[in-house]
Amino acid sequence: MLLNPNFIAILPLAIWLYLFFARGNFWQLHEETVDLKPLKRWPRVAAIVPARNEAETIERAITSLAKQDYRGEFAAIVVDDHSDDGTAELARKAADQSNASGRISMHSARELPAGWTGKVWAMNEGVAAVETAPEYFWFVDADIVHAPDTLRRLVFRAESDSLDLASLMVLLQAKSFPERLLIPSFLYFFLMLYPPNWVSDRNSRAAGAAGGCILLRRAALDRIGGMAAIRREVIDDCALARLVKRGGGNIWVGLTRSSVSLRGYNSFADIRDLIARVAFTELRYSFLVLLGALGGLFVTYLLPWLLFFAFPGEAWLAVDTAIALMAATFAVTVKFYGLSWPWALTLPIAALFYGYATCVSAVRYWLGRGGQWKGRAQAPLVKT
Repeated sequence: MLLNPNFIAILPLAIWLYLFFARGNFWQLHEETVDLKPLKRWPRVAAIVPARNEAETIERAITSLAKQDYRGEFAAIVVDDHSDDGTAELARKAADQSNASGRISMHSARELPAGWTGKVWAMNEGVAAVETAPEYFWFVDADIVHAPDTLRRLVFRAESDSLDLASLMVLLQAKSFPERLLIPSFLYFFLMLYPPNWVSDRNSRAAGAAGGCILLRRAALDRIGGMAAIRREVIDDCALARLVKRGGGNIWVGLTRSSVSLRGYNSFADIRDLIARVAFTELRYSFLVLLGALGGLFVTYLLPWLLFFAFPGEAWLAVDTAIALMAATFAVTVKFYGLSWPWALTLPIAALFYGYATCVSAVRYWLGRGGQWKGRAQAPLVKT
């Protein structure tokens, strides 16, 4: 009975029917679009750019901020988080060459205090350094190039829809073989965890954001107690979205191709470290939840294919339907990245790699190196 494929195949089929029909249509990717219209008044915005050893990308990122076609008051602060590669000098050079030195200033972060993660402290330092209180903060990563109308689109959406937080998942690089194999699934899994339709639904508890591009209403930040409210968070973007939504705020997350990440992940080790930084945090540092997650990955992504090859022709309706739903949902993300359709069949391989990276994340945490990023281990020690 236990080896009866007709019985075993029911579970993955049920999971995929749920994911396809009842998980907020997460797999139906829709690129952010907005019909821009004039506002009576464009609110003041301050961009905060936390930067730690970003010499390779900071100039292009700052140049894209300088080119923002925004109709209201706009200034940016680059927070140099103790870089030792000349990040601040390169950012200043880019601002000067763009004739934007009057709008883009530099700020050196103070020493990281106990109980804060590095990026959140840099964000807090930027907020504190703003001289004239803005109506919105725009938190942007130092490795992203934005289209000239990015800020205008975000502010228009926030003002039109009364949003307290609007976030964009920017286009990640998918050029090298490791990137093509694993980066589309990074987006796919993110949207599965935080379906955009649920995120924007006030009646849903789902709350997510993409930390590379977040527009946050200052009043909402004040309402949750400032950046100190998320000072210990490794997954700071989603923690921020969660607090804003719990406080009665409206939040939204969208996708865009017009803002592009410059950070390349040219090796499997690079992508492993990207996942390992936050994976065990996502599981609340729990060994039992880790076991459950690994079991879920196996049943959802690997078991249908194992049944397909181990029992050819048996339970074909359940097995083939599960595989078809898996490939069909992932094919939308594959197309979003401009890849050919056979890549849609690689999702089980990606799931296996993500399971491995999650185990690495757990081991690093147990060794005191959890949340590793830019030379810092940031995950707090939590009893499980």
